[in-house]
Amino acid sequence: MTEATNAEARKQRPGSPAGEAAPQAGVDPGALVDAEIDETPAPGPTRVGSRRQLAYLGLCLVLVGLNLRTVFSSFSAVLPEASSQAALPGWAVVVLTTVPVTLLGVFAPLAPVLARRFGAERVLLGAMAVLTAGLLLRPVDTGLPAAGHLPALLAGTAACGAAIALCNVLLPGLVKRDFPHRLGLMGGLYTTAICASAALGAGFTYPVYVATGEWTLALWFWAVPAAVVLLLFLPVAVRQPRIRHQAARDGVNVWRSAVAWQVTLFMVLQAMMSFSVFAWLAPILRERGVDGATAGLIVSVSIVLQMLGSLFAPALAAWLRDQRAINTVVALMTGAGFALSIFGPLELVWVWAGLLGLGQGSLTAVALTMIMLRTRDGHTAAHLSGMMQGVGYGLGSTGTLLVGQLHQATGSFTAAGFLFLVVGLLAAVFGYRAGRDRYIG
Repeated sequence: MTEATNAEARKQRPGSPAGEAAPQAGVDPGALVDAEIDETPAPGPTRVGSRRQLAYLGLCLVLVGLNLRTVFSSFSAVLPEASSQAALPGWAVVVLTTVPVTLLGVFAPLAPVLARRFGAERVLLGAMAVLTAGLLLRPVDTGLPAAGHLPALLAGTAACGAAIALCNVLLPGLVKRDFPHRLGLMGGLYTTAICASAALGAGFTYPVYVATGEWTLALWFWAVPAAVVLLLFLPVAVRQPRIRHQAARDGVNVWRSAVAWQVTLFMVLQAMMSFSVFAWLAPILRERGVDGATAGLIVSVSIVLQMLGSLFAPALAAWLRDQRAINTVVALMTGAGFALSIFGPLELVWVWAGLLGLGQGSLTAVALTMIMLRTRDGHTAAHLSGMMQGVGYGLGSTGTLLVGQLHQATGSFTAAGFLFLVVGLLAAVFGYRAGRDRYIG
């Protein structure tokens, strides 16, 4: 395939009619892969009666996105208080920071199966119900001797991880299907809402703890917005018709593609760093002597800068002839920013957190953008997206696990700093290979 043909292919969305406009600059195209593209008959748009109801649907979908990361960042914001007051053993802290990320990969393949049977809207509603229930269950004290909060924390966190996995897979397809003429606006609002949810969890959980004096109330707080979205989305989901769909597989077998594995391993390494930021950056800063409110603010600002990186990185990646340079640079920025946040001079901690935020936001965005840039059609893109989410999140959860294990073994986070220097370097290597101008199949 000639370079001119490659460039032309990048201007069209996979699976789109020739000449259809690509998503607007600033929107991560990889985040808008339709997980239901293999269904037959093809699922139609969500049924709404007017433009006002369509706007209401858009609001609901954005609000769903605004609840998809608070579970990760809220617990880490009050981790020292929860660990001491609930007498959590070290292994439990590691599990609680690892399990939800692992379940993102475990439950991701189940989402299209459930959507074929019940419809994407109903599955999304059920996922929000499970998420709300999990957030309510997390801080419950069972009253059992030698158990206390631990059983509910484990069960609630697992429920949240499973629910978020379903939302991660189905929500982008709904945004793409229901707002084809507003894809730039809705895609931008949806992806920004997800980043904002992590920032809100990091920034507001500790102040709620200070105001109430209870870490349990600080965690319960995040069940309120989830319950509100559940009630708002309920009338939209229940009035959708029940249509049974069948799977009609098409596209390249991505599991046999070397390019697909390079992109997936790039995703694994970025996920190792991304979710470790949500789980451990606040505890790292607090162990270095930063007070809880300031640590939460630093994490929030870092995540806001992630939003800035994710806004511009996909457009730059798509504009370049290949993505080797940008993939390498943002991977090294992320690894260095994380390591310096752990053992760099504390007076420059805002600089390190800023470097980490810009790098991580750009890294996540370009890793997802590889879905579109390395595939020729929507079916292959959907299969690659499923592979990246299943393997990427499943193996990516080892990042939070390793940080916890290293901290338990050494009594400090210094070893984790060296770990992420290595992870950042490996991400740069696989990002370089994944960034070459080639297609899967």
